[in-house]
Amino acid sequence: TTVCTQSREQKKIIMKFLKETGCGDVIDNGLHLFKLHDFGFRGVSSTESAAIGGAAHLVNFLGTDNMAALMFVKDHYHETITGFSIPASEHSTMTSWGREHEVDAMRNMLEKYPKGIVACVSDSYDIYQACEKYWGTELKAMIEARDGVLVVRPDSGELPGIVLDVLEKLEGKFGSSMTSTGHKLLPPCIRVIQGDGIDIKSLDMILIAMTEAGWAADNLAFGSGGALLQKLHRDTQKCAFKCSYVCVNGVGVDVVKDPITDPGKKSKKGRLTLECKDGKWETVTEGNGEASLDKLVTVFKNGELCSDVQFKDIRERSNVGF
Repeated sequence: TTVCTQSREQKKIIMKFLKETGCGDVIDNGLHLFKLHDFGFRGVSSTESAAIGGAAHLVNFLGTDNMAALMFVKDHYHETITGFSIPASEHSTMTSWGREHEVDAMRNMLEKYPKGIVACVSDSYDIYQACEKYWGTELKAMIEARDGVLVVRPDSGELPGIVLDVLEKLEGKFGSSMTSTGHKLLPPCIRVIQGDGIDIKSLDMILIAMTEAGWAADNLAFGSGGALLQKLHRDTQKCAFKCSYVCVNGVGVDVVKDPITDPGKKSKKGRLTLECKDGKWETVTEGNGEASLDKLVTVFKNGELCSDVQFKDIRERSNVGF
């Protein structure tokens, strides 16, 4: 629940900046669903954690490198294909060529994947040399001639400065155009992905800095790993299960926790319903709700599955309000 909620909030932030910087067409074409990529499999405590958290992220986005999540959704929510990825290098596939042959490793990526989107980590030694000398000079003609997009990945450096630096270095070699709002946009053949240090706060910070520096949000995609799937706990969104009602000898009893030392830990009391009135969600307590308006459904009861939910229905519900 918390992973899904934070992922959805990041989706709202990304969409906001796309609209404000003249990139509404990205949303119209559904490409905003690839703006936050799940890098989290290796950074979590278990394959189960990767599967459950990754599936939660897939409610909101389509980009993932998390195979466990894809299999989880296929097995339990009846959706054959819920996420996609692209060819992408990582540091060992670049550094195994040696420092003196880094440009050859980069050229190899372009040759092996002559069409479509391909991402290449570019900070193994010198990100600025990679942007200006390799991508922007020696390999520039190949990039511009490709039927696709090269996505340059810095993976170190202070945020948000490194993102702005990379955009400026690439603009110096490839040029830029202006969106309808007057923000700079790199040519369609080249983009950037920031996958180091990304959580909901840094994502927002980077997009603010880009906007203030005159850059359109569509220049950048994000990858998030441990911060997406594991940099959270039950208090992140105050997500906890508490008893609210019991039946003792046939008599109903409302149950509530209300510690004097922390009013924020007060629990909800009595029989509960979750209702949506005038677009606002409300938990009605103490049995005062209307059963006909209750959106809560029983999913499991005594070990039996009572509601076989489809993943597409969860996605549709998550899109309400966008």
